[in-house]
Amino acid sequence: MCGRYRIEDTERFRNIIDELMRSPLVAVWQKIADITTLGEICPTDIVPVIATNRRGERAVFPMKWGFAEKSLLINARVETASSKYTYRDAWKSHRCAIPASYYLEWSHFKDAKGKVKTGDKYCIQPEGSEITWLCGLYRFEGDLPVFVILTREPGEAVSEIHDRMPLILPEEYIDEWIRPDADPESIISAALTDVVLEKAEQ
Repeated sequence: MCGRYRIEDTERFRNIIDELMRSPLVAVWQKIADITTLGEICPTDIVPVIATNRRGERAVFPMKWGFAEKSLLINARVETASSKYTYRDAWKSHRCAIPASYYLEWSHFKDAKGKVKTGDKYCIQPEGSEITWLCGLYRFEGDLPVFVILTREPGEAVSEIHDRMPLILPEEYIDEWIRPDADPESIISAALTDVVLEKAEQ
């Protein structure tokens, strides 16, 4: 599960945001809603996302978080994305990377009656990484791009608080991941699961 992440004001993110603001899609989105470039990111926010342009080059685009179905879909399981109707076309050729400083997750535990409760909030990122590269899929709704974040089984550290985590790739795999003709199955084995958890301020 990934339902929140955060973008901090760093030089690298300022460069990403500068490129984002040069996209012609910015003016189209801004007629509908504000674009969020810093702070805590929530579903339905319009944010910077990395994908390929029509020339096959890496570029930054404003995309809205969530596929509009009967209910808003914000995550897709990497184990089944290639076969599910909602995601399979995007899995083949519309993959994207969502740059974050870290993602946010809440611990889950069972109370005395066995009911699942939500506990502490954590900031989670690969150790030593300035950018946490969350992997996703995108599609067009109308003429505008929207995305979901892929999730997988957690690594050891995250398994202590939750049964899912985002699919996170090392930066050197991002260009390959977003290439429409790449084989995603051959890339996901490079996913990072060794992450650092830090309690967030409530």
